[in-house]
Amino acid sequence: MAGSNLLTLIDDIASLLDDVAAMTKVATQKTAGVLGDDLALNAQQVAGVTVDRELPVVFAVAKGSLVNKAILVPAALAISTFIPWAIIPLLMVGGAFLCFEGFEKLAHKFLHNKAEDEAHHGELVKAVADPAVDLVAFEKAKIQGAIRTDFILSAEIVVISLGTLVNATFGQRVAVLIGIAIIMTVGVYGLVAGIVKLDDAGLYLTQKKGSFQRTLGRGLLVASPYLMKGLSIAGTAAMFMVGGGILTHGIPPLHHLIEGIAHGAGNVPGVGGVLQAVVPTIMDALSGIVAGALILLAVMAGKRAYQALRSKPG
Repeated sequence: MAGSNLLTLIDDIASLLDDVAAMTKVATQKTAGVLGDDLALNAQQVAGVTVDRELPVVFAVAKGSLVNKAILVPAALAISTFIPWAIIPLLMVGGAFLCFEGFEKLAHKFLHNKAEDEAHHGELVKAVADPAVDLVAFEKAKIQGAIRTDFILSAEIVVISLGTLVNATFGQRVAVLIGIAIIMTVGVYGLVAGIVKLDDAGLYLTQKKGSFQRTLGRGLLVASPYLMKGLSIAGTAAMFMVGGGILTHGIPPLHHLIEGIAHGAGNVPGVGGVLQAVVPTIMDALSGIVAGALILLAVMAGKRAYQALRSKPG
């Protein structure tokens, strides 16, 4: 009896792990866009610290990220257990925020002039180069900023993951969310660590004797800034695709309209299959851009109205 119970337990655990693995794969695919943005933003956040402190800063942010997820995962489980109806509204809010943040990045060059950007860059360079500057405090500020960014994106990742687990048992939700939290943290910050040290690796290789190693090193030095720029562009695009997709799926008429357009595109001779697969993503991204623009305009108008009220005497 004990033996059969043990075998039954092992079979149950195996089935649960198989389900969890499948759901984790789906949740990971759903959150891949946000993950790309998380990677790009956090790689940018840790830029500007001294070379010997880059990895400790990344590690400190990674620890903060785990703390974030230790808060977010129980909160997500509580929501899915007690107020499951709140999942879709939370997804919509998160999607709207992603669209807003993405459009704000696009509008940055119009909202902030070049002189402001150069002044900010000069402050960073001075802070790192000036021995009188408290680099510990400077690092803490960078770390706290990166952890705040991580909290927002981690919340979105957890909520998106939760949205794929509506019909899962509580145990499955626990396992998947914990798995996603660990995978995302290790994956993101492992890659961030590699990215911020890529130029150092290139410099190291250029000092080697072999011609192939020196050529590879020079290639890494040249590629590093372009990689960072590419991550930033990919992250922004992902924000619109993921955020816009969440919004369009949450608004049935818009979702059906996009499905109709995609179906029509599928009838185009020769390239119909490709168009039918690509059009929904493009439409989601365009919807995200429009939503981001409208939210940014509303936020700017609200700020101006608030400032006007504060400036009035009495």
